[in-house]
Amino acid sequence: MATIHHQIVIVGGGAAGITVAASLQRHRHELELDIAIIEPSTEHYYQPAFTLVGAGTYDLSATRRDEANLIPGDVSWIKDAVSSFAPESNTLTLASGRTVSYDYLVVCPGLQLNWGAIKGLRESINHGGVCSNYSPQTVEYTFACMQALRPGSKALFTQPPMPIKCPGAPQKAAYLTADHLRRRGIRQFVDVRFLTQTPAIFGVPFYARELVKIAAAHGITVHYQHNLVEIDGAAKIATFEIAGGEQQGQLLQLPYNMIHVTPPQSAPDFLKASALANAAGLVDVHANSLQHSKFKNVFGLGDAASTANSKTAAAVRKQAPVVVRNLFALVRGGAVEETYDGYASCPLTTSYTKVLMAEFIYGGKPTPTLPLNPARENTPNWLIKKYALPRFYWDYMLKGYEAFPAHNKNFVDPGA
Repeated sequence: MATIHHQIVIVGGGAAGITVAASLQRHRHELELDIAIIEPSTEHYYQPAFTLVGAGTYDLSATRRDEANLIPGDVSWIKDAVSSFAPESNTLTLASGRTVSYDYLVVCPGLQLNWGAIKGLRESINHGGVCSNYSPQTVEYTFACMQALRPGSKALFTQPPMPIKCPGAPQKAAYLTADHLRRRGIRQFVDVRFLTQTPAIFGVPFYARELVKIAAAHGITVHYQHNLVEIDGAAKIATFEIAGGEQQGQLLQLPYNMIHVTPPQSAPDFLKASALANAAGLVDVHANSLQHSKFKNVFGLGDAASTANSKTAAAVRKQAPVVVRNLFALVRGGAVEETYDGYASCPLTTSYTKVLMAEFIYGGKPTPTLPLNPARENTPNWLIKKYALPRFYWDYMLKGYEAFPAHNKNFVDPGA
């Protein structure tokens, strides 16, 4: 097969890939760019709304668009999957066997969901009370499980080791379920537990302090350093391995009527096995420039990048302009900039009317955007989460616009 060549090749047509492609075209000025996106999927989902879909307050259809309508018209779409990279020769191989060469490469394929990493999960998911907001194929069943809870029921919510998409999402499902039960008048009769492999409820202490209080106010029992390792769908028993403390290595079995599972996640296999990956299997990039540590014509961003930020669409919004400016710099023979500060945002949906808007940069420093108390859940943030952010995603971010209020790097954590 003949080799296909493009000046700039983008691997992944999700939030990161579409945003970079659209921004390159929008800001290219006098440059004539030859850009291609490699993406096998014909559908594109606004994944941040899956939490709301799982709570029955957002339609799954509203999260979906045709990929063909999002890729800029003058960007070539290679509707195929990558099977391997050969960065030493500036080439990659597709699942179809074709070879693609490039001058510059942007790697942003996202994370894959490893359902098979938990014994019994693949066989149990989507029936028998086993649900997950992490896939469009499973998210609607979460609300059915919530509705099926009765007095005496037991509801479990799990979080695996990092990396995962939106580290706040697993606990959001627990808060919304607790609020759903409260509205039905049976909250005090249902045992709700959040079991996370991590040693804290959230990775940023400023927000974790408030989230501990929110979980307690909902009556949710939180188990730290508990990692789901097996589901017995027939017996409705979940087995957890204790990951720290005096009981490290011991197993805990809990019965459930509903269990919301966050599947373990990783970079795609084709990336993990390549010379572009670090020891964790992620694209090995500079934390601030997003340029590959070894191959200087390669950039990585989004969930599969090695940057130590939270894996969210908001992080992509801040990463994409840095990648675009650095690509332009290289095309023009200039030097790259190191301006990505690790910004990420996680709108933590704490009820059907309130959101705690967690915004932070490298080092866990809070960087709120709006003049609201960042340590408090509130209704304005709920309205932003449900209505404003989806519109911004579809109509601005994916079309290459960068305009958005700057986050406040000068904010001081009073509890630090």
